[in-house]
Amino acid sequence: MGPESVSVARSRAVEMSEAAGVVIGPLKGYHHETYVIPLPGRTELVKLREPRTGLLWFDRRCFASEEQLLRALTGQITRVPQIFEVAGIGLQVFIEGRTIGARRWTGRRVPDAIHDQIVGRFREMARIVPSSLSVERRCDLSDRSGDGDTSRFLDGLIAFVEERVYAGNHAEFGDLFEELGVGSDAFVRLRKHVLGPGLSERPFCLLHADLHRENFIVDDEGRLWTIDWELAMVGDPLYDLATHLYLMRYPSDQQRRMTEDWCRAVESVHPGASHGWADDLPLLLDFKRAQSVFTDVIRVSLSLRDGAEINWVALPQAAGKLQRTLAAAAVPLGLVEVPSRSQIMAALVSWLRGTAMAPA
Repeated sequence: MGPESVSVARSRAVEMSEAAGVVIGPLKGYHHETYVIPLPGRTELVKLREPRTGLLWFDRRCFASEEQLLRALTGQITRVPQIFEVAGIGLQVFIEGRTIGARRWTGRRVPDAIHDQIVGRFREMARIVPSSLSVERRCDLSDRSGDGDTSRFLDGLIAFVEERVYAGNHAEFGDLFEELGVGSDAFVRLRKHVLGPGLSERPFCLLHADLHRENFIVDDEGRLWTIDWELAMVGDPLYDLATHLYLMRYPSDQQRRMTEDWCRAVESVHPGASHGWADDLPLLLDFKRAQSVFTDVIRVSLSLRDGAEINWVALPQAAGKLQRTLAAAAVPLGLVEVPSRSQIMAALVSWLRGTAMAPA
């Protein structure tokens, strides 16, 4: 992101707040340049966001507007950001508090009070079925899976990774993918692994699809807020649980408890929503592990560019991360052998030099 884009976004924030000194930001974030500002005549702080240009998107987006979705969820989902319309722009109220990720709890465990509120959020989303959600969507009707067709839903997610992440970036990263053993045939093996057994049908509902520690904010009263609904979609409820478990990295006992409580919660409001979970949850988790390989290869390799040089200091740690990601996905991707850390380092250096350190 260049200085010009920063100044444009900040200038708009200053203009709307009518005071440069009270603009907070930019906040940390990958997809948007975000500022927190007060609005004249209001007590609430709001977020002004501008999309960053030239970024890689690694996840499907279902709804045309996050703000439109949040308006529709008001009264249906507890504690989501409110939207204010100012000069034709939808602004989200800034939620004050700390993310779960910023809390210093033992290990990766969350307190019971937070656990229960997360389960409650899943229960609320399970109530929201496709027919009750009149929000503009990006995808064509022909691209949408029929209600309950979980296999087609998952195949659509695989196709997005294959077409948009892998093939869409093949010109730049194809050689690196091949060096690491994840060429195009990896998707054949992935489909056979996760779709071959056939998934159970489950009635669709609203999914957040990105419920990790930085998207949960705990306010001063201990109440849990859920933010960043940009990747929300309609689909298999078990996929939302799998994504949550994969991103949260709970201790094993708390992962079991979350799974059990999730099953009870969604079944209480949407019968059949947990059908076949014991067989299908491991397959959905395997998809998440495989998905991470392709996104991490791109992100990690780009992070090693330090201007026109290679960031040699970060190289060993980056290679270690990729090795762990590849090892975790070895089964769903059908990898006979996972490259060693030194082999991954050599592949990264070769790729970096081969691209002549061109700007990302």
